[in-house]
Amino acid sequence: MNGITFKIYNSIATLPSLWDKVAQSNVFLQTPYLSVLERSAPVNMECFYIGIFEKSELIGVSLAQYLDLNKLESFGERDKCFKTVIRNFIFKNFASHTLFLGNNMITGQNGYVFSKEIDFECISEILLQSADEITLYFKQKGVKIHLVSFKDFYENCSVELKKYRFKEIYEFNTQPNMIFYLDKKWNSAEDYINALSKKYRDQYKRAHKKNDGIVVKNLSFEEVLLHENTIYDLYHYVAKNAPFNTFFLAKNHFSTLKEQCGNRFQIFGYFLNEKLVGFHTLLLNDETLETYFLGYDETIQKENMLYLNMLYNMTEYGIENGFKRIIFGRTALEIKSSIGAKPVNMSGFIFHNNKLINRFIGEIFKNLEPELNWQQRHPFK
Repeated sequence: MNGITFKIYNSIATLPSLWDKVAQSNVFLQTPYLSVLERSAPVNMECFYIGIFEKSELIGVSLAQYLDLNKLESFGERDKCFKTVIRNFIFKNFASHTLFLGNNMITGQNGYVFSKEIDFECISEILLQSADEITLYFKQKGVKIHLVSFKDFYENCSVELKKYRFKEIYEFNTQPNMIFYLDKKWNSAEDYINALSKKYRDQYKRAHKKNDGIVVKNLSFEEVLLHENTIYDLYHYVAKNAPFNTFFLAKNHFSTLKEQCGNRFQIFGYFLNEKLVGFHTLLLNDETLETYFLGYDETIQKENMLYLNMLYNMTEYGIENGFKRIIFGRTALEIKSSIGAKPVNMSGFIFHNNKLINRFIGEIFKNLEPELNWQQRHPFK
């Protein structure tokens, strides 16, 4: 690889001193966030940090995550169909030890960053060799890695990777990433509202009217600690009722994130009669506003259109603080498109270490992937 080498670290304390300088363009690869993973990762997750060197100079950083699905309390309880039962059985028995190159907790291309331009042949080699080395590490501990997945590449990157060794690996596309590219002419929430067509302006007004009586507060670290149990319960309800989960956050995740990342992590509480009934979180990532986890009381959510109001509040925060785009992730595609987000397809690559299973990985994956039926909305004039 033309003098390019890599080293895998198990601890933040041992990372090279220039790590954050190399990772400066992505908050999810900087040590404050990685420290959160180290201190409050899901109970079934172990993280690895990959330093990439040219001779002795650190020029790139990457993240890998091992997940033990045997430790998972639930894969998600929303869907009860036969396909879901089969999917859960297969994951439990044939994919319970999974290695992700990238961050399985968020949507977007957050798996690696370089301080200089590196060709994709080299990137593909680093990713595959890193996966092999971590797989060997677990083999020596008596753990067999079943699935290896390389997560979330925008189309231009996946096309390039497929020119090299990734052409041998099954490429998959799941639900698109919903991204809201904010109009640079918008300086306030009023500018955004005025750009909406009448139908969606009426939706905005109706949602805000339903939100009467709810107080939204930007929570300090001390307030996050105070409400930690309720925050976790609200998050856990939403996570447990998702169609599919491979992890659940640790109970101290949000307080640890606020402590480590300070103002780069924003958590907003929604209070009704002084009781916390919902929250949403944001990570400030250069010119991108990243939506993170949220939670709500389902009875309040229905009555007060809480989720839709959260989406509007995230949008207003993005506009008023000069962000260029908001990453809304993969869930609730239709309602996110109704506020202005657009679908952006992303690819992943996956292989099974059992050669027989891997021969049929494409068919297996297609049959397990839930059908995607949704209508994209176009809210602007």
